[in-house]
Amino acid sequence: MKIKAGIIGGAGYTGGEMLRLLINHPSVEIAFVHSNSNTGNLISDVHTDLLGDTDLRFTGELSDDIDVLFLCVGHGDAKKFLAANPIAAGIKIIDLSQDFRLKAAAGQDWVYGLPELNRERIKKANFIANPGCFATCIQLGLLPLAAKGLLKKEVHINATTGSTGAGQSLAATSHFSWRNNNLSVYKAFEHQHLNEIGETLVQLDANFDEVLNFIPQRGDFTRGILAAMYVESDLTAEEAQTLYEEYYEGHPFTHVSKKNIDLKQVVNTNKGLVHVEKHGNKLFVVSIIDNLLKGASGQAVQNMNLIFGLEERQGLALKAAGF
Repeated sequence: MKIKAGIIGGAGYTGGEMLRLLINHPSVEIAFVHSNSNTGNLISDVHTDLLGDTDLRFTGELSDDIDVLFLCVGHGDAKKFLAANPIAAGIKIIDLSQDFRLKAAAGQDWVYGLPELNRERIKKANFIANPGCFATCIQLGLLPLAAKGLLKKEVHINATTGSTGAGQSLAATSHFSWRNNNLSVYKAFEHQHLNEIGETLVQLDANFDEVLNFIPQRGDFTRGILAAMYVESDLTAEEAQTLYEEYYEGHPFTHVSKKNIDLKQVVNTNKGLVHVEKHGNKLFVVSIIDNLLKGASGQAVQNMNLIFGLEERQGLALKAAGF
């Protein structure tokens, strides 16, 4: 029996990636794809990359004849949807918005869906709060240190994201004429993903109370996030390499590279790559992901695989477009 999946908000970037993954997932049947703005339209008329792959159409109707529901909606809209549309008991929910990521908003029912942190809890969960894209990338660079209580000084983070991170809605900073050949800083020291990063680090190290200095940037490319961060550390380069390799051993999507890394190694994949170096008393960490896959829809499918007891990589064996 295949897992029956419903998708809410299927017309956006994360919805389109969810469709691309689930259409080709051997253990999933898409039951419906909901969109208020595209009801009746062919999915391939909106997501033209799926032409020839599916004859499904968007619908304005909902069905309880599903096993899992993906909420590919904007921030604030997931709570509104669930309040207006009670979901039948037994249906697993994976929310890609930020509505349930923080403990104060989520309560006890929601599990933060970062497999490299909460794999065993995810397997038993009914409701998953999928992590943010910046948060995923940065956390992959810091989790091994937090797990050993080694974040004893403030952390400095500079991270650049592609234009798809802003979503499909038009804004002044998403127009091609502005974004192309351009670079800008936004929400310096105040990005909303800092809160979930902080909660994760405290989960691993109850004594963590250091400052996270985060400078986000808008890049002039479409997909991917590169986070470069450093912290004072007594570890040698060899000790740091071993620490990271041991932490991610057994996690099929996160890999530690002894060589420097670049975004083309992860774009179009669910991989996270991490590279560590030692410079004087500073430990320098570079972390990269595809913001729409490991940072959103790919990680959501990874969480679904864990919940339903599937092999974690199923439907996610994707190759990067390296050239």
